[in-house]
Order: sequence, then structure tokens, then C-alpha cells
Amino acid sequence: MKKLFFLAVTMMAAVATSAKMSYTVEIDTVGKYLNVKLQYVASEKGQQKVELQMPIWAPGYYDVLNYPKYVTDFKATKTNGTALTWSKYRKSTWIVNMAGADTILVSYRTYANVMDVANSRIRPEGAFIAGNGTFMYEQGHKYEPVEVSYIIPDNWKYVSTGLKVEKGTKCKFIVPDFDILYDSPILFGNHFVEKFAHNGHEYEFAFDPGDDYEGSTFKKDFIAMVDAATEIMKEVPYDNYCIINMEGVGGGLEHLNSQADYSSGRFTTKSRADYIRELDFIAHEYFHLYNVKRIRPIELGPFDYSQEPFTPLLWFSEGFTSYYSAQMLRRGKIITTEELLGIYSRYIHDIEIYEGHKHMTLRQSSYDIWLDFMGDKGNHRDVAFSYYNKGSYMGLLFDAKIRTTTKNEHSLDDFMRLLYNRYYKELQRGFTEEEFWQALQEIMGTTQEATDATALLRRYVDTTDDIDYDALLNPIGIVLNHETWQLSLMEKPSKQVAKMRKALIGE
Repeated sequence: MKKLFFLAVTMMAAVATSAKMSYTVEIDTVGKYLNVKLQYVASEKGQQKVELQMPIWAPGYYDVLNYPKYVTDFKATKTNGTALTWSKYRKSTWIVNMAGADTILVSYRTYANVMDVANSRIRPEGAFIAGNGTFMYEQGHKYEPVEVSYIIPDNWKYVSTGLKVEKGTKCKFIVPDFDILYDSPILFGNHFVEKFAHNGHEYEFAFDPGDDYEGSTFKKDFIAMVDAATEIMKEVPYDNYCIINMEGVGGGLEHLNSQADYSSGRFTTKSRADYIRELDFIAHEYFHLYNVKRIRPIELGPFDYSQEPFTPLLWFSEGFTSYYSAQMLRRGKIITTEELLGIYSRYIHDIEIYEGHKHMTLRQSSYDIWLDFMGDKGNHRDVAFSYYNKGSYMGLLFDAKIRTTTKNEHSLDDFMRLLYNRYYKELQRGFTEEEFWQALQEIMGTTQEATDATALLRRYVDTTDDIDYDALLNPIGIVLNHETWQLSLMEKPSKQVAKMRKALIGE
């Protein structure tokens, strides 16, 4: 392996080297197909075969998507047009007999008509391209440069992505490796585009339709969220960042330096509550560029795209990201303290009013997401729950417990920065489950009280024990109504408690 995926510090910059895998993709707006052509140069002299594999899932989208089901008309030839034999192996691998050829040509079509952030979708006026279901990689050679060129209709004006377009071209990219290619969706078409700079970094809004963006406060609010996240993590880990936001059924997916979302596509026609939910949603995908893309369980990269990666820590990766998305809104002075508590209250309410939390642990939910991604089985709420919800308010409980145990010397921010600096930057890898808890113990301290605090939080993750909310929240000056599951501020807290509470919720 030449490098680890999460150390992609080049951040989508062009790679000045020739690629042995060169793709050309023609977009068929009538049939809604991506017509894919690959020129493949042999990895070694006299190579007799090549195994080409397409992913079955997309990082950040914890469902088996089976991208090969959309592939049709697979063909392989020598450069002179002589047909080569090939065979399918299992569901996601094509084995081509190269017959000693130095270079071969492969072509196939893949259907692209799914309104989903992990799938491609073609329309007459534009196309959203998700790389996982478009490009095949060579087994054992994912970490090599790949060249991609798109052929698009002449009347499409914009190409929006976190990737850098090759100079002098409209739609050509040279990408460091397949992990980054799969992590870089593209929106083509005539959508709304705004580009701007902020604190030395380049940003692009790519909104489809975006017809009511101008006159909204979204840009100001987004910058405030970015600044809040930067203050939390003390670093901006990209050169450029792109938001692709399309009107549709909902859903978002995080990437190293971009996010792709389907939402209402509206910025000024929402109620305040709806607008806050929209901002919280976008902030969630943004904070993932720290938590998941860089701070990550060890199972989440380097990736095996042929099978789902099971980890016991998705409740942290997703839930704590939801905790921090609301924190970004509060620290950016976009929402009030009451609105912040309202967000966390909804998470608690949506868990406590159903039976699921009595039958599934938070840890188990990280595994079982692969069985019921959207929670659509009839008895889901009776026997299971969303780790987004419970994981989010566990972030609140972790933050409160760290502050009270360390007398406000440390917070959850310190824990996140410890994971970021130690495992992403220094050790250049993800962390194991035990290393996660050891890091929490390190933040808590070496006293018996600190050890007990760490053990308590782990028990709430690993068991279905009822959470003693009062014992965790009252010392931080927050009260929970056990009938409505609404959080509120404790009246007349001590000065020390008031100081901790202010640091946590920004009152």
C-alpha cells in the first residue's frame, strides 16, 4: 500500500504523473446511462489478466448498494479492436484475459437515474455523478493515480466538485487514487454557483435550483458555522470546499472536502425551525470532514469496497457529529441557548418514548445499521433505534461528564482534538475501540473519580441500562423533564456550575 486514504493531504490537487487507468465518461441524457470507456495499461510485462472491481457500498452510507446491478454491456478489446474474453467473478468483479497485451480497452454502461446522494442521476439539464457506481478499480492497485475525462452536453456551463480540474480543460481530472475519486462527487449542469474565499480557503456553493439563495442569510450562517468548527478543532484540513445541494427527497453524504445533499433546495421560504434544521443538516455533513473522514474508527479505512466495514463506533462517528453540528450553530451565534436545548431534547424524546433502547445497546446499533439502514422494518422502534439520535445526546452527556469530572479544565473538544492529533496526524491511522476509551480516560484524568466516570459512560454505551440523566446533567446546570423529555436551564445554579454551563451551551 503506497499511502493511507485519510492522509490525502494533497486534497484533490492534480497529480503530475501518467495514469495506467484512464477513463472517459460520456453522459447520455436520453437513456440516462453513463457510457464508460477505460484504457488500461498493464501493471507488469506479460500480464495475462486483470481483475476489475466495482464497489458495493459507499463510505458514509451504511447500506449495501450493489452498484454492479446497474452495469451492462461490458466489453474488452485490444487496442486494434480484437475482442478479449472475460468472465464475471461473484457479483462485483470482472476478470479480463489480456492475452499478453500491454494496453487494453474496456467499455460498459451503467444506469444513472437514482435520486440518492450515493448514486448517480442524469437529467436533461444536468447530472450528479457518484464515483463508486461509475468506476472500476484494479484489484491490489487502488492507490495509484487515475485519469478521468467527461464528455458533457455543450450547453452545460458548470462543473462543481471538490476535485481540481486540469488546467486548460473543462472536465478532465487526474486524481491521486481511487479512494479520492470515489470520495469526490460531481455536479454538472446549469445550476446556481457562487465561489468565494474565506480565511485563505476557497469555497463553492453548487445549488440546484438555488433560485431563492440570493437575499438569504445562508452564506453568512455557513461562514459562522465554519469558523465555529475551526475554533473547536483548531485547524482547517482542506484547501477548497464544495457544497452540492440539490432539490429532492432528503439525505446527505460527507466527503474529504465536499458534501452532497438532497434537501428542499430552499433558503428563504422556510419557517425558522425548518431553516435551523437545514443548517443543522449541512453543519452535520461539514463536521464529518473532521469526525469520520479524519477522526475515524480503524475499520473505516483503508476501505475494502467488496464488503461492508463493521465497526462498533458508528454511534460516535455519526452521533457526536450531530452533537457538534448543533454546537456549531450555537457557537456561531445562529441559534439561541433555548433552541440548542430544543435540538438535544428532540433526540432524547425520540429515543425515550419508544421501547427500542431497552432491547438494543448503542454499541450494537453500530453493527445493525447494515441490516436496517433506514429503520423501515415494521417493529423498528420497538426493538431498535437510531444511533444518530442517541449518539447525539450521548455527546452532550460525555461533554457534561468530562467538564464536571475535570472541574471544567477539559471538555469534549479536548477529547476530539486528542483523537484528531494523535491518530489522524501523528499515527496516521484510525483508532481501535479500546484506544477510544483509553483516550477518554486520559482526558478524564487518573483519579478514581475519573476512572469511575469513564466506566459509567462506557456502561451506557455497552448496555441497555437506563441513563441517570439527572446525575449527569444537574451538575452542569441543566434539568430534564422526565414526562416531556425537554431540557431546560436550572434556576439559580452555583457560580461554578453556571460557568461550566455557559462554556457548554453558550448562554
